[in-house]
Amino acid sequence: MDLTGLIDQVTRDPSFVGLGKLVAARAKGQGVVWSGVALDSAKPCLVAALRSKLGRPIVVVTPRDASASALYEQVSLWSSTPNNVHLFPEPDTLPYESRGWDPSIALDRIRVLDLLVKGTRSKAPVIVTSVPALALKTLSPQRYAELGFEVRAGGRIAPRVLIERLMAAGYEHDAAVEVPGTYTRRGGIIDVYPPTEDRPIRLDFFGDEVESLRGFDPGTQASVENLSSVRVGPARESLYGGKSGPTVEEVAASIDLAGCQEEVAARFNEELEGYASGVGVGGREAYAHLFLKGSFLDYLPKNAVVLLDGGVSLENSYTELMEQAEEVRVSRVEKEELPPTVPPGYPEWSEILKSLEGAGRVARLEGWERAGESGAEMMGFAPTPNFGGHLRYFLRDLRGMLEEGHRVSIVSHQAERLSELLAELDIFVPVTTAISEPPVPGTPKLVQGALAEGWTLKGNGKAKSLVLFTDKEIFGYVKQRRASRRRPLRKEAFASDIVVGDYVVHIDHGIGRFVGVTTMKRDEGEREYLTIEYADSARLYVPNDSVDRVTPYIGSGDGPPSMSRLGTQEWSRAKRKVKESAEKIARELLSLYAKREMKKGFAYSQDNSWLQEMEASFPYVETSDQMDTIRDVKRDMEQPRPMDRLVCGDVGYGKTEVAIRAAFKAVLDGRQVAVLVPTTVLAQQHLQTFRQRLKAFPVEIEVLSRFRSAREQKSVLARLEEGTVDVCIGTHRLLQKDVEFKDLGLVVIDEEQRFGVAHKEKLKKMREEVDVLTLSATPIPRTLHMSLV
Repeated sequence: MDLTGLIDQVTRDPSFVGLGKLVAARAKGQGVVWSGVALDSAKPCLVAALRSKLGRPIVVVTPRDASASALYEQVSLWSSTPNNVHLFPEPDTLPYESRGWDPSIALDRIRVLDLLVKGTRSKAPVIVTSVPALALKTLSPQRYAELGFEVRAGGRIAPRVLIERLMAAGYEHDAAVEVPGTYTRRGGIIDVYPPTEDRPIRLDFFGDEVESLRGFDPGTQASVENLSSVRVGPARESLYGGKSGPTVEEVAASIDLAGCQEEVAARFNEELEGYASGVGVGGREAYAHLFLKGSFLDYLPKNAVVLLDGGVSLENSYTELMEQAEEVRVSRVEKEELPPTVPPGYPEWSEILKSLEGAGRVARLEGWERAGESGAEMMGFAPTPNFGGHLRYFLRDLRGMLEEGHRVSIVSHQAERLSELLAELDIFVPVTTAISEPPVPGTPKLVQGALAEGWTLKGNGKAKSLVLFTDKEIFGYVKQRRASRRRPLRKEAFASDIVVGDYVVHIDHGIGRFVGVTTMKRDEGEREYLTIEYADSARLYVPNDSVDRVTPYIGSGDGPPSMSRLGTQEWSRAKRKVKESAEKIARELLSLYAKREMKKGFAYSQDNSWLQEMEASFPYVETSDQMDTIRDVKRDMEQPRPMDRLVCGDVGYGKTEVAIRAAFKAVLDGRQVAVLVPTTVLAQQHLQTFRQRLKAFPVEIEVLSRFRSAREQKSVLARLEEGTVDVCIGTHRLLQKDVEFKDLGLVVIDEEQRFGVAHKEKLKKMREEVDVLTLSATPIPRTLHMSLV
């Protein structure tokens, strides 16, 4: 879809000319240029227009990752070179949390940093990000450049030296190179997958000479192309700072561990050592901010333009994130997992703002309320009339606009249908995929495609308005296809599931503590081993090819488990007891499901117009799997027995939308819904998503978590018992005795395997009485195992 004609028309508008000059000029004194945009729907077009006019790199900073992702998708649609629009996402974990970042997030971030290191003067990219994404410390540009290197066909480098450089740059050894950031060696062949390449690279050595460089397909292992050279950059941000960063001793000294308990200080020192040595890669981002000194803003070229999307909203959103991060830090300090003296994970807002204002040309995209600001330049964007599916009125008003000489463009998924309707009015408009020339008065443009919303750019003087309609204004909703983002997958989830210090279970030897990865020499060469510590400081070394025998420990309560003793029958006896109880568990399951079959459940009614309207407002095109799942869930809910359904799918594949539709179906029949999630951060995310999707309907949605005060929790509990809260989202707090629903009809459980045994017992009782929908992103075999055990 090419919209350059519309962009050209916007850049000719007198208010845009003034705005462009204002943004392009370096701000003097105050350091910030105030600009104005009437409404959010016009921002993607404005960003594309600024990039087209100025020819400079543009960075757009939004409050949070959700707004950044939405803006990124829309700017990509508006850009004539969508491959030159990039998202720099924020991590899905907070500082000091032991989970590692989602691999796709880490990959997207490192690719943007690499793009900026290579130089952007000729391409002038658009980078969309959020305040938390750029607030986190990262590798300095100097350190990034130090870690990168080039390999040429015919060049010389010892394989041993190459591997040392790969390890220093954060690459992980793997049996087969299938995901970015990994390498392997087989004799004179080294395979490596740089995150910045579309496919892995095979280096064929003859001694110390690189005989050939080939890109290859990781699935078939077949060579795809011969290469003359390849640049190998760092595999991740969370790398030890080297010469340019502090040592472990310096970090420990800056935190002043002398005043805290000896055991806490020793454990923290061990985790810092693990970070610096690259051991426990799954969660080492938790401490990266203590070692790294670079900032995303350090990577920006001097001619870059920074657009701040909002003012107060940026600060409020960032303050909320800081409070959540502080909750994590304080919680771990109280559990004696961190020293009390560890600093906060994020800088203060004032520091962020100072860094942004010092980055050069900075402008704020604001609304009409800032029209009185000194130096403000307001654009004449206004909303386009919304017809909500009343096509008769749309066609009537469209004819009037054309007769008045307005320049009208329509972008629709149903362009062919609209073309036929216009032809009935003797308005003959061919369907196209491009608006390459500015629209002319009285002649509409009709484009097959999708945009989130339309807008009107009001004319000045004799000039008529420029009007853009989308499906949102014409039909009341718009379907978008999700932007495809590559997600690196691993055959084993071990490395992403545990970090140094976590408890694990070896199927043959029992419960121990993972202390790192050790490399040892054997007759066949060097091999990597997982090191597990057991009782009495005994250690077990597990070769990488036996990693499937080790799983993370999951138990009830917050206290540490008792570690097994190696060389005894203790673990064998424990396993025997478990085997003996398997029959008991099977009987309980049979009894549970027998009761469910006999139990008279609530049969929900067929879909009504409200549910259909809510489903039509879903902003994406549903996948076939998603539609099948939604139909299956509805069919279960309409049966006169309690539902118990598991929905398994990767992150981002639409499980939450399945849950929202099921919840709304329950609410429409007067029943209450409980949404149970494992973390407070996820509870807040679900609250925002549910409220956004159901905002057009009279549905009361609340949250119960430790982020709510005692007074707020008391109010929620009272309204739950009264029945005035329809959907309640919360952590295990929802399972406590003081929580009473007036008429609970559906329980949605997100990642049930992350709840303890005591919680599962209550959930099991719920399954006898109400409909239960379980969501999981964990690989299917483990999900099925956990759901039964």
